[in-house]
Amino acid sequence: MGNSYAGQLKTTRFEEVLHNSIEASLRSNNLVPRPIFSQLYLEAEQQLSSLEAGSRVDNEEEEEEEEEESSESSSPPLSYQMKPPPEGCCTTDGFCQAGKDLRLVSISNDQIEVPSGFLLVGAKSPNLPDQLLVCAVDKRFLPDDNGRNALLGFSGNCVGCGKKGFCYFTEFSNHINLKLTTQPKKQKHLKYYLVRNAQGVLTKGSVICWKGAEFRGRPSSSGSCSSTLFQPPENSGPSLTITTEPVSAPNPNIPAGTHQTGTTPDHLPSTAALGSTFYNGKDSPRQQLVKNNLPALRRPSVLGTLTNSGPPKKRHKGWSPESPNSGGRGGGERMIYVGGLSCLTHSALVGPASSPMVASGEPVSVPDNLLTICKAKPVIFKGHGNFPYLCGNLNDIIISPLLYTCYRNSRSIARAYEQYGASTIQPISEEMQLLLTVYYLVQLASDQVPLIEDLEQIFMRSWRESHLSEIRQYQQAVPQAFPPVPSQIAPMTSAQLPWLAGLAASSCNDSVHIIECSYSLAEGLSEMFKLLIEGKLVKTNYVVIICACRNRALDSCIAVTGKYQARVLSESMLSPAEYQKEVNYQLVTGKVETLGSFFSTLCPDGDMEVLLDKFYQENQGHRSSSLSTSVNKPTALDITGAAACTSYNVEQHQIRPFQLAVAQKLLSHVCSIADSSTQNLDLGSFEKVDFLICVPPSEVTYQQTLFHLWHSGVLLELGLEKEHLTKQRMEQYVMKLDAESQTKFKAFLQNSMQNPHTLFVLIHDHAHWDLVSAVHSLYPQAEASVGLVDRLLNCREVKEAPNIVILHVTSFPYALQTQHTHISPYNEIHWPSSYSNGIDLYHENKKYFGLSEFIETTLSGHSLPLLRYDSSFEAMVVALGKRFPRLHSAVIRTFVLVQHYSAAMMAVSGLSQMKNYTSVETLEITQNLINSSRQCPSGHGFMVVLRIPCIPLAAVAYERLHHVRERLSLADNFEIILGNPNSGITIGKHFVEQLKIWQKIEDAEWRPQTYLELEGLPCILIFSGMDPQGEALPRSLRYCDLRLINSSCLVRTALEQELGLAAYFVSSEIHMEKVVVNDILESDPEKLSSTDNEDEEIVTEGSTSEKRSPVKRERSCSHDSASSSLASSAASCIESSPLAATGEVAKSPHQVLSSGTEESANNWERQKQKAEKGAQTVIIKHLPAVAEQLDSKQNIKSTQISITSSSSPFSSSSSSSAPTHSSFILQTSQCSMTKASKQPPIVFLPKLVYDIITSTDSSGLPKSSSLLPCHSVMWASSFRPVMSKMMTCTEQSLYYRQWTVPKPIHMDYNNRNEGRMDTFHPRRLLLSGPPQIGKTGAYLQFLSILSRMLIRLTEVDVYDEEEINIKLREESEQCYHQPGDTWPDLETFKKIPFDYTIHDPKYEDASLICTRLQNINSDDRSTGRKQEDMYMRRQTTRMRLSKYAAYNTYHHCEQCHQYMGFNPTYQLYESTLHAFAFSYSMLGEEIQLHFIIPKSKEHHFVFSQPGRQLESMRLPLVTDKSQDYIKSPTFTPTTGRHEHGLFNLYHAMDGASHLHVLVVKEYEMAIYKKYWPNHIMLVLPSIFNSAGAGAAHFLIKELSYHNLELERNRQEELGIKPQDIWPFIVISDDSCVMWNAVEVDCSGDRKSEYTWTERNISLKQILQHIEATPNVTHYALIGMRKWFSKTNSDEIREPFSCCHIHDFIMLNVDLTQNVQYNQNRFMCDDVDFNLRAHSAGLLICRFNRFSVMKKQIAVGGQRSFHIKSKVAETPVSITPVQYICAPDSKHTFLAAPAQLLLEKYLQYHSHRFFPLSLKNYSHPVLSVDCYLNLGPQIAVCYVSSRPHSLNISCSGLMFSGLLLYLCDSFVVASFLKKFHFLKGATLCVICQDRNSLRQTVVRLELEDEWQFRLRDEFQTANAKEDRPLFFLTGRHI
Repeated sequence: MGNSYAGQLKTTRFEEVLHNSIEASLRSNNLVPRPIFSQLYLEAEQQLSSLEAGSRVDNEEEEEEEEEESSESSSPPLSYQMKPPPEGCCTTDGFCQAGKDLRLVSISNDQIEVPSGFLLVGAKSPNLPDQLLVCAVDKRFLPDDNGRNALLGFSGNCVGCGKKGFCYFTEFSNHINLKLTTQPKKQKHLKYYLVRNAQGVLTKGSVICWKGAEFRGRPSSSGSCSSTLFQPPENSGPSLTITTEPVSAPNPNIPAGTHQTGTTPDHLPSTAALGSTFYNGKDSPRQQLVKNNLPALRRPSVLGTLTNSGPPKKRHKGWSPESPNSGGRGGGERMIYVGGLSCLTHSALVGPASSPMVASGEPVSVPDNLLTICKAKPVIFKGHGNFPYLCGNLNDIIISPLLYTCYRNSRSIARAYEQYGASTIQPISEEMQLLLTVYYLVQLASDQVPLIEDLEQIFMRSWRESHLSEIRQYQQAVPQAFPPVPSQIAPMTSAQLPWLAGLAASSCNDSVHIIECSYSLAEGLSEMFKLLIEGKLVKTNYVVIICACRNRALDSCIAVTGKYQARVLSESMLSPAEYQKEVNYQLVTGKVETLGSFFSTLCPDGDMEVLLDKFYQENQGHRSSSLSTSVNKPTALDITGAAACTSYNVEQHQIRPFQLAVAQKLLSHVCSIADSSTQNLDLGSFEKVDFLICVPPSEVTYQQTLFHLWHSGVLLELGLEKEHLTKQRMEQYVMKLDAESQTKFKAFLQNSMQNPHTLFVLIHDHAHWDLVSAVHSLYPQAEASVGLVDRLLNCREVKEAPNIVILHVTSFPYALQTQHTHISPYNEIHWPSSYSNGIDLYHENKKYFGLSEFIETTLSGHSLPLLRYDSSFEAMVVALGKRFPRLHSAVIRTFVLVQHYSAAMMAVSGLSQMKNYTSVETLEITQNLINSSRQCPSGHGFMVVLRIPCIPLAAVAYERLHHVRERLSLADNFEIILGNPNSGITIGKHFVEQLKIWQKIEDAEWRPQTYLELEGLPCILIFSGMDPQGEALPRSLRYCDLRLINSSCLVRTALEQELGLAAYFVSSEIHMEKVVVNDILESDPEKLSSTDNEDEEIVTEGSTSEKRSPVKRERSCSHDSASSSLASSAASCIESSPLAATGEVAKSPHQVLSSGTEESANNWERQKQKAEKGAQTVIIKHLPAVAEQLDSKQNIKSTQISITSSSSPFSSSSSSSAPTHSSFILQTSQCSMTKASKQPPIVFLPKLVYDIITSTDSSGLPKSSSLLPCHSVMWASSFRPVMSKMMTCTEQSLYYRQWTVPKPIHMDYNNRNEGRMDTFHPRRLLLSGPPQIGKTGAYLQFLSILSRMLIRLTEVDVYDEEEINIKLREESEQCYHQPGDTWPDLETFKKIPFDYTIHDPKYEDASLICTRLQNINSDDRSTGRKQEDMYMRRQTTRMRLSKYAAYNTYHHCEQCHQYMGFNPTYQLYESTLHAFAFSYSMLGEEIQLHFIIPKSKEHHFVFSQPGRQLESMRLPLVTDKSQDYIKSPTFTPTTGRHEHGLFNLYHAMDGASHLHVLVVKEYEMAIYKKYWPNHIMLVLPSIFNSAGAGAAHFLIKELSYHNLELERNRQEELGIKPQDIWPFIVISDDSCVMWNAVEVDCSGDRKSEYTWTERNISLKQILQHIEATPNVTHYALIGMRKWFSKTNSDEIREPFSCCHIHDFIMLNVDLTQNVQYNQNRFMCDDVDFNLRAHSAGLLICRFNRFSVMKKQIAVGGQRSFHIKSKVAETPVSITPVQYICAPDSKHTFLAAPAQLLLEKYLQYHSHRFFPLSLKNYSHPVLSVDCYLNLGPQIAVCYVSSRPHSLNISCSGLMFSGLLLYLCDSFVVASFLKKFHFLKGATLCVICQDRNSLRQTVVRLELEDEWQFRLRDEFQTANAKEDRPLFFLTGRHI
């Protein structure tokens, strides 16, 4: 390529320029076209060099591009008026005017007829940015592969309708409905060639190269950044064979001079690895690929270098087959990942996708062999102004526009200040930006890499500080505009900038070099290349080139020349897929062989393989037996009676308090969704729960989830499976998101549609994985599993299904918290903190050790840090990076680390010379791993995780380490496991058998399927895969080696999920006293690591009993083990050991160390023998003899055994030794696995990552938290506030929701609705919590309690109590009705005697009512119990709600929406308040009530015309016969139960029309109206706010009678007789939930024989049945039984009873006109009323066939009355004895109604007034005209003083007391003299005031028979203004 055309006149070139000139003339407004020959000669050099560099730009094309897409342009694009479409044609986007579909996604499988000479191409429509329209175009009008030779004009056909012969692109664009707003041009809208892949599917191919446009970027809007969709599929490493021509590098350089940020709006693919070719027309792409035997891949993308799989026709001078291009990366997607690290990684790429800078001046030639000389590719960041063209050896440099983007974004004013008039606040100047950049670079250390986030925050702070006064002004929102405050410092000029920059760089030892140019940047770049070639920039890491002239704008660029920084930055520009391809390519092509040969030269004795072979031959057989003694021969210990290690215990699967708390929070959020007014979730309609758990396509994660599901038992609890659950059945509930998942998901969807009454929970575990948009995953290059989450979880069926709730579960929710998220912030659940204000909120016996705790261990004052880096390893990697600049650092790091592990294994095995070829850290890991199994009699060891993200590298590492282990005969000592996400776990048979023994597994076929099942197995787990996919690690994890993680891709999610592997639960139980023994045993006595005492010194919070080392370690400048010396390490060991005091360990460390592994094994054997022989008990704390022989890094943690001689000094020659049980404790404590489970693992990181993790910003926040949260999102603006350390999880979520936007590849990208709330999916929740903390257990528990709640929602607790006082019921042989009678016969019923006895179980504590001379044993009456316990102790049973149940406000269903007032026809506020007044003589005043009547219920009432005054409530006729409505109005008095009262009678009434009135107190009116907007309400007068049930019943009855009179008068005018008006009302409790009926079958032979069944029926049936009773108007009260589950035949033998009725009554207001409820009563007012009605001769009928169920409601009702002191002091408990006091005393007055105090007092303490009556049931208390509850141990006899009343015969009955309660004028002295009293009987007279009391005594002549004393006068404990009741007691003379 090169400059082959420069200055030459080629025929094709001439034709092209001629065409261009003619076309430009036709389009231009300028009359003079550009001269052809000027184009050909004068501009040839610039144009062609830029073309070959991939960046030809000319002004004419810039104008065209800006006209098309630029949002930065100050002038609007030229408007273009399309021709209006013909009448009736199709105008839908994506379809032609004939209505045929042209979208590629729709017709990709169709066979399209293409005429000869035509090609299929893809057109872009501005209205369908993610779609391509298929067109057939004559290829003569398309350019060739070089972007030339396209004829002017157009010729094309429509592939939809088949119409041919379109000669103008304008006409064609109208036909295919492009709907353009600018002039149609084929260059703009025809974008891609379309090709068919191997499956025959039409797919997007390469870009059409219009006049070099392929190499130019296109501007895009400043708020977004496009990117490629997917990487081409990975080539499978070793299986890839290359047959003929050499293959160029997979990732060619970014062409110099490229004005491209790496992303295009057209979503171009990245350069295909191994297949990126630029064809010169010689071969078609298909032919060329066939030659190379490679898969068909796409053309190079916008940034692709013009590479060829074979030598091109004319090679570029920098090209050679031996040195492939491996530096810059082609492809848009690469730049997605160029952020994170530095200018560097993951800037948001906000802004145009290309720089508008125009190259100028002479091109700069890049020198040959630049990479060879510099050992790294310089990375050049464009800054301000123009950037020159580059030519020459472009493969050895990398160009990036990210710094330019950062500069431009930082100059934009924050949106927060725009509303105040942003023009008054100037952005930071370009000069200041560059100077701040220089300052930033100067302060970076030599091992640091610049971060774009750091630079953005520097600019932000600088801008804020310089405009602080203006910002404060705007924040105060002052209405008038203030002039800007002039800056105190004069602005910097361009002339000052180079001097100031040089001054700033003068102190950095030439780390930053400033080059000043006078004319253009080309000078500076040329000088920089010259200095690089001459080696004068060896110490320079950054070169800043400034061109600052007075008369023009600033030009600048920054080149990163430091070898380390340039390598990191260049590799950071790779996407994960490109990174894998690069590494794979280097492995496949053998590039790494030079590295292997270099390593072989390092060994002193030749190649390592030679040493291994020699060692293997010398030690074969002998070595293996001695090394694995403790592993293979644990029986030696067992024979002598010592038990094997018992420290292995499989953890019980139990729910921790944290998990239960999170499950309850999840349940609470689901209930919140259901309770909201949006009706998005109707929990009441679901009967059960089903679920599906989606996990990433990792086999281990899949099996791990099945494992948790199995042990949770949730499938059995939900009733989804039976007892015998098989694994195959269980697999239906867990879905791996792979290619086969769609079948299982379709079954799930079908199941959800078929079961609308099942709530399906779709759990998306590890939800941050695969958030790729389904639109972008349709291309063949994408893996099958990519985009599945979007395709499945976001499909229309899931979104619209009302019975599917989606729960996303993740440790890293940041990618789901963007501006376009589907999840409402109110639906986020964050894992709770364990501490709040120093209080432990959830007591757990384990402490979670996560990232923040790991970071804490690195702070000063802690012991040895758990986060470390390996400086010697890093140094070797850097050195080799310089030696092998073309190899990727991941390859180098992996080979170095594998070499270190191999050398460490050899050193531990006896080849001590190899210790110099490994690092201290690796030697420590390896030695402890190999020795761990030897220290435990059962062979337990710990796990080492070696994280190698790249799968091919992991395979190489596995093979090498496996080989070394085999040659060293360590095969039975520890296992090496290759953990591949796509496959299961494979381990050796020997280790499988060990695991089966430890876990007591008898299944012969068992194999471990999760890492958790490897508990206690000594092993190295090579953990591969680009990202962890949720795999959990066992508690025996000891080391987490992350030195090989891809440190160049620095985003928050990537970093945190890598460190999440080490997250751990540490036991916080009280440990045994920690004893430190000098346990220093290493294979090399000369070397002692400073980490030797790590096990003793690591102290975690919560382990308060563990003692710290006496010497606290301060944080060293580098947490690098090799930095400390032998002496200091030994001193530290000795000082921290309590044995130092005995003098036994104060010798040289050399004497303590054992010089060989073999010797240490022998020592261990000898120690075991000593332990078996001993008979004397010793203190383990003093065992230096033992300690000397223990392996390194071991503590003896044990309690003291019995002390025999604590003062005797212990020496190694002592004859005493531990007995068997002591030995057992010792051995148990030495188990490495036990120790590992009590301490968090040690984590080794790359130095770069370590610095980022441990460094903090100004607010104390770890720097990692301020990184870009995820690859698939970008910052909305670089002008954003800094995150704060004090931010909660919720605040972080809101921060990311405001400041991040998804990239086009993100599945949420298209979820935009202009910020409205309806972008949130209503049934989608997000659970986030730290990794490995127990989220799986939490959501499984959530499913369990959700299921229980749904069952609970369909069930209620109903009272299930047997009737009381059954034995006292009057037995009658006479049977009045037959069991099968439907209605009572009136005449027969009149013969049934009234049963005075109360049988309702709720009155178990009430006084018995005597009816005759009864012989009642005290055993027949239960002893009293506390009233407050009564509610708790009442017997209930749980019942499933039937379809005829009454509901509270939590019930929502479609049927009763309108009934509840949620129908849009009636708005909530559409109800009117009506006053209704009537007079009542007993109250002495007019009663004024208020009705609240909704519009929908006004037809039940009569209003005056005009005026709309409420006149009456309509009543039906007695003769009405209709099955559609209920005649009796229902009144429900209620208080305190606006939520829980059962007022929804829609289902109970079976949809029948009925009139239902809620009777509420005035102060509760508003809250009831809010919850029940469509219910009629009767509001009681304010004087009844503190009244009881009696007042409500009284007013209901009186109102109803008054209304009956009004209706009789109204309808009499219509000719209706008064007696024909329906006189009944229903008074129902607010807790009546269901109604039952007994069906009697009397088909037996004899009349007395019958069978019966009970079933639930609707209230409608019951009421209509009762209303149809013959002669119904002759009955005063009609009721039913209280339901009891054990109803017997005796209770229903007589179908009708004349007795007390409660809770649900039909009241005849006409017959009961003269019988009143007592409005003062709180309790037993229904018993009192029943007695009054009966005594008045009225009929009370109970239908025994019907029963009512009452729900137990814990709130409201009688419990809403609280008796408390009226004095506003600290509340104290008040007992009932304090409810009364002597008049005029200083007793504490109570804030309660006097009547309530009286009733409560009599209930508990009436025996003080009636001592003779206590348990004296034969001599009851005579109660006149009232029934008051005197407690269960006192009987009462009710008599009425009314004339002609029915009373029991009292002849011969002696009473023990007399109760006169507010007696009226009917009670006279003669009436009382009819009754006889015992001597000593007591009298209690109760009146309203003291005067009435005296008058009553005189009027009734009580002093004739009763003796009174002054001290026997009492009052209720009320203040005078509260009108207390007064009572007087006396004794019968």
